[in-house]
Amino acid sequence: MRELPTYVLERTFKAPRELVWKTWTDPELLARWYGPNVETVIHELNVRPGGLWLNEMKMGGNSGYQRTEYVEVDEPSKLVCLMASTNDKWEVTANPMMPDWPRVLLTTVTFEEVGNETVMKLTWVPHEATDAEITCFAGAISGADKGWAAGMAILEELLAELQQAA
Repeated sequence: MRELPTYVLERTFKAPRELVWKTWTDPELLARWYGPNVETVIHELNVRPGGLWLNEMKMGGNSGYQRTEYVEVDEPSKLVCLMASTNDKWEVTANPMMPDWPRVLLTTVTFEEVGNETVMKLTWVPHEATDAEITCFAGAISGADKGWAAGMAILEELLAELQQAA
């Protein structure tokens, strides 16, 4: 079995772990930072093993859809899920902008408390992927930070705002 390419994103937030967790599990907060520069509409968010997160991202009159199924939920330290591009009926399909992008990504997000900060680590690994999907993913890993960076900047601002309001 060949070793799969893995994308790793790690960020440290000046916020308690429970609050960082909440930004991933509260639909109102998640919609504010996930999918920067687009309108994010969360149709369903049921954070439990077997639960679904159905997400629509609207941009310029078009929509992109994602279906995420939670595999493991260990509050407030770990989320494991299968993230997939879908059509508007939430059926897993090829990504319309990158047809060879993996249809499903095994996604693990951990939240580790370090002093008064939280280290959030996200990993993406192609799940049950074809050779073409694995090759596409390996070639795109270096650019994945660009998309996540904008969301992480918004998340950082959101965490600061939530702590000021508390």
